[in-house]
Amino acid sequence: MPDDTVLLERHFDTAFAAPDGIQKLRELILTLAMQGKSVPQDPKDQPASELLKAIEVEKQRLVKEGKIKQPKPLPAITAEELPYKLPDGWEWVRLHDYGIWKSGTTPSRTNSSYYGGDIPWVKSGEVKQGKIVETSETITQEALKSCSLDLNSIGSVLVAMYGANIGEVGVLEIEATTNQAVCACKPYLGIDNIFLVYLLTSLKQNFIGQGAGAAQPNISREKIIHTIVPLPPLAEQRRIVAKIDRLMARCDELEKLRAERNHKRITVHTAALDRLLTAKESSDFSTAWRFITQYFGELYSVKENVAELRKAILQLAVMGKLVPQDPTDEPASELLKAIEAEKQRLVKEGKIKQSKPLPEIKPQQVPYELPKGWNWVRLGDISQIIGGFAYKSNLFKTEGTRQVLRLGNIRPDLIRLNENPVFIDDSLGELTSELCLLKNDILITMTGTRSKHDYLYTVRVEENPMNGVLLYLNQRVGAIRLFSDARYMNLALKVEILKDAIFSSATGSANQANIGINNLREWIVPLPPLTEQHRIIAKTDRIMALCDQLDEQIDAATSKQTTLLNAVMTQV
Repeated sequence: MPDDTVLLERHFDTAFAAPDGIQKLRELILTLAMQGKSVPQDPKDQPASELLKAIEVEKQRLVKEGKIKQPKPLPAITAEELPYKLPDGWEWVRLHDYGIWKSGTTPSRTNSSYYGGDIPWVKSGEVKQGKIVETSETITQEALKSCSLDLNSIGSVLVAMYGANIGEVGVLEIEATTNQAVCACKPYLGIDNIFLVYLLTSLKQNFIGQGAGAAQPNISREKIIHTIVPLPPLAEQRRIVAKIDRLMARCDELEKLRAERNHKRITVHTAALDRLLTAKESSDFSTAWRFITQYFGELYSVKENVAELRKAILQLAVMGKLVPQDPTDEPASELLKAIEAEKQRLVKEGKIKQSKPLPEIKPQQVPYELPKGWNWVRLGDISQIIGGFAYKSNLFKTEGTRQVLRLGNIRPDLIRLNENPVFIDDSLGELTSELCLLKNDILITMTGTRSKHDYLYTVRVEENPMNGVLLYLNQRVGAIRLFSDARYMNLALKVEILKDAIFSSATGSANQANIGINNLREWIVPLPPLTEQHRIIAKTDRIMALCDQLDEQIDAATSKQTTLLNAVMTQV
């Protein structure tokens, strides 16, 4: 058969350009190899049929010596089961014919004498190392004798059978036992163990498919040994291994080059944004911005950089660097007076309660210097903070006109009404009318995973009702009701440099963080003049629209590259 990998090698650049191209390339290399299309056949090779006879002789010798039990015969392979035609000299077999397959076990954890010995014990998560030279746990000779364990020899091939690692393959470079989630194969004479590694790797998706559907995906030794696979002559196995090794090394080089290129793009972009954000003089700012615009096309060909640009734009906005200041603007101090007057009017009308005075902001508490006309304020000075209500779950309904927003319904700039929706009775909604959201309220999540900072998500309510449904606050979801334009503050509350202080004040467990109403009220934020807020919003909207276009262009380029790669692979 022709060497189709020659054609494949001509398109390595195509694979390099596509996002998952190198992984697809690896898969295709293995597929071609297992179909006999990676190296030419040699009619002088001893055919696999003779190899199978030698394997049968070896099996019977091992049975006679008591090293293995007489294998049970497996079902004959029918013509209907064969996926493709093999080259001359190859045979269809079951993996059972490749070697002696054994799975391990976990010695009782209650018996301390079983652990801490000098015998390596491989778990499924360790198989993905490829070459297995050490294990995190060891067992004793007593465990080896007392439990259903075998000491697998150097060169044995391991397959992970359970969970997230299902289908991972490794080779023992030490003698080792395994747990029950790992199946080990000691290949027969005439089987190249690295060829078996590549063969099993090519079957990974097949194994994953067989394991799907269970609470913990798994395959079994029986499923593995019943799998129908091709068997080439031993000499061709070795030629295939040499060819795959060479092509995989090329793939490794491509992955390294891609990683270096992407790292360089991200590093250069990070440095440019840092110069932009830390510029003290307008000339420094202009220089940094010119660099970004000069290399715009190259820097923003990856989504990571576009995401960082979005963050930088928000930070520039709240630092007063996104739009120029206008000395004719009415300063933020006048806006604060107007807000205080509005608050007192609402208190007088009984619509809100008189709030307690908040602590004075000390100079050491502010993260940076503001432009003239701006003020540092606490969020509670310019808004009403509303906490959610702990509705009892037995009050929830599956449909209705009053939906309760829970943590899972809130994502950055997104209200997910269809994410496990729950509703309350109309009469109960009247009893908690203060929890009914108003247009321009800013929703904020107040609980999340501490290590990931997956809380303080914000989204502005653009209308209520939404889709004919009134929205209510559940516990751990808050609402920030501004006494002035909410659009700028919705932007400001997303900026990481402003969120750092409130993150540090979170309470809760080692894993879960909670933010309280008082934390939100004392949150220190920058307040620009109202007219500058409007300019900031307009400029931000334009740049975020540009970022959307960049993301769309990257998606389009990615799709084009993937389509081209698929066409090449189809041709091959």
